[in-house]
This record gives sequence, structure tokens and C-alpha cells, in this order.
Amino acid sequence: MAESDAMPTLPKKCGPYISSVTSRGMNLVIRGIVLFFIGVFLALVLNLLQIQRNVTLFPPDVITSIFSSAWWVPPCCGTASAVIGLLYPCMDRHLGEPHKFKREWSSVMRCVAVFVGINHASAKVDFANNIQLSLTLAALSIGLWWTFDRSRSGFGLGVGIAFLATLVSQLLVYNGVYQYTSPDFLYVRSWLPCIFFAGGITMGNIGRQLAMYECKVIAEKSHED
Repeated sequence: MAESDAMPTLPKKCGPYISSVTSRGMNLVIRGIVLFFIGVFLALVLNLLQIQRNVTLFPPDVITSIFSSAWWVPPCCGTASAVIGLLYPCMDRHLGEPHKFKREWSSVMRCVAVFVGINHASAKVDFANNIQLSLTLAALSIGLWWTFDRSRSGFGLGVGIAFLATLVSQLLVYNGVYQYTSPDFLYVRSWLPCIFFAGGITMGNIGRQLAMYECKVIAEKSHED
């Protein structure tokens, strides 16, 4: 029997995001760059909403961008988005629980729209008090997870991301890097964990979709060969 007949139809592992790239490391870099720029874009848009609502105040000497945001905020958000987007599919693979719920780009885009809507609500909608706002955003964030994720790993990572991001925000505010108007939970707003949770779920879904598209591309290329 010829050696070509013994070759498997599909590769054992997912291949490159771009068919011309064969290095798995390069594939991760490409996905990371895509996630980074998505995170930067969302950071600029969402921060603009918060500043319009007068939720976030940066010292005058660090206001350098056209969106009145500290220069380091978009890169930090982009880096966090890349890490989260790569971590979600990696965690799914290690847990042996591939995420298959609503795996199409239209669903991912709706998830992004809902996340922006949640952030917009936190900045634009007037609530009677911060407790009511926090409970409302918590319900919306969990609803986003239930609608677009429903995985245990996604929920666990979302909670971990929310806790860690809130802790980092507290440390930054405590050290005077920036401040929130009318903080009601130590140095930050009590509803921030809800925003961070929803953001983690959103970037995780984008990362999963990019990883799944990568598998689809290499599978189709293998069939063609």
C-alpha cells in the first residue's frame, strides 16, 4: 500500500489560522494580534461612553488621546483581551469540553452588541441608587453568559477575570493613577465586576470563534490536498 494511503484525512491538531502559515506559534501570534486590536477598539469606544457620563476622571497630565483617555488604557485592555481570548479555547481544550453552543460569527457579533449595551446602560441610564444599578447589571451580565456561553469554564473564568480586574482597578485608584466619581465600593464603583465579567465572556467568545475558524480552515485545506 502506498504511503499516501496511510496518511490521515484530518490533522490530529488544529493547524494555522492562515493556510500559508504552518507554525502553531505563529498562529497564536496572529490570533493574539487580532484580539489585541479588537480589545483596543472596544476600550476606546467604551471609555468614551464612560467619560461622557463623567464616570471616569483622569488627571489632566495623562489626558493625551482624542478620546480623553490615558494613553496606557487601550494597550492594557488590548493585552488583556488577547490573553482572555487565547485562554478560553485553551481551557476548553484542557478540560476536554469543547464549546459548541451558538458557534457562529453572527452570535459573536450579537454578544459584542449586548456587551456594549450593558456598558452603555451603566453610563447612560439613571438608577435610583448604586445597589439597583449593580443588581441590574449583574442580571444582564449573567443573562449574557446564559445566552451566548452556558459553559462552566466560561462562567468560572468570567468570575475570576472580574475579581482580578476589580482588584487591579482598586490598586490603580488607590495609587492615584485615576479615579472614579462617587465610588461606593472601597475605591471603585460596585458594578465594575459585572462589566468585567461581561467583557471576559465577550472576548472569550471571540477567541473561541477565531480558534474554531482556524480548525475549519486547516480541515478544508486538508480535504483539498
